[in-house]
Amino acid sequence: MIICHCMAISDADIRRAVDWMRAADPETVITPGKVYRALGKRADCGGCLPLFIDTMSRQVNLAVPMHLRALRHAPTQGGLHERRREGNRVSQQGAQE
Repeated sequence: MIICHCMAISDADIRRAVDWMRAADPETVITPGKVYRALGKRADCGGCLPLFIDTMSRQVNLAVPMHLRALRHAPTQGGLHERRREGNRVSQQGAQE
């Protein structure tokens, strides 16, 4: 089935790209942008993205590696964000001191 008419991408193309990326690097997080790049194409109008993402999500090999899943919920180190206090704006600094 054709997923993207602008770039002539089929569901089989997406499946093959996801399988190839997972075989090449089992640790990678596969995104729609990476699939487009693997196919040598790019999103044109974007109208296909919901169907593109839905097709990707049905792939068995798409899952994020287990040791990377908890990173989203990892606590920050001592309230520092990029080595700055959380209230790094001038308006916030007066309120914290």
